[in-house]
Amino acid sequence: MSDFFVTASTTLGLVALAELGDKTQLVCMTLAAKHPPYPVLLGAVAAFAILNLLAVLFGAVAATWLPEWLIAAIVAMLFAIFGLRSLREAKEETVEVRERDGRSVLLSTFVLIFLAELGDKTQLAVAGLASTQAALPVWVGGTLALSLTSAVGVLAGQTLLRRLPIPVLHQVSGGLFLVLAAFAGWRAFTALSA
Repeated sequence: MSDFFVTASTTLGLVALAELGDKTQLVCMTLAAKHPPYPVLLGAVAAFAILNLLAVLFGAVAATWLPEWLIAAIVAMLFAIFGLRSLREAKEETVEVRERDGRSVLLSTFVLIFLAELGDKTQLAVAGLASTQAALPVWVGGTLALSLTSAVGVLAGQTLLRRLPIPVLHQVSGGLFLVLAAFAGWRAFTALSA
């Protein structure tokens, strides 16, 4: 039991430090500022649980199912769509918070984070740790770390919602998503040309 705890807590610490301030935490913050927090958090946790399971079961092979450039291009398109949609919503005359169905928010969060994190540094770290340590504690530690950093992002998003006017929030989140889209597009370009 002590080996389990040591491996899980080591994985938790390493993965949490790697994920702090990462794009996924910013995505959780942005989505939670515009939508109910629980579906955002549940979507993120579900995506990370499955990604970590893939990493533990298949190691780095999970990232090679699709070419890196294709994954990055899909992520860039998703981020661009979210960004443009947020900027369009900021320009509407009467901006109101539209409560989307919890399931659609959960599914949107799941798909966005799953694709954005497929082959990311934290998934590769979990895969690497699982190649030298027991798989279950690595999965538990990695999933807890990513769940905690997502929860911090959701909490920050909910705090922003209480303090910023909705149009400003849409402009900020739209700009953030477009910046992330540009980074993902650059990643797709460099992976394709390599």
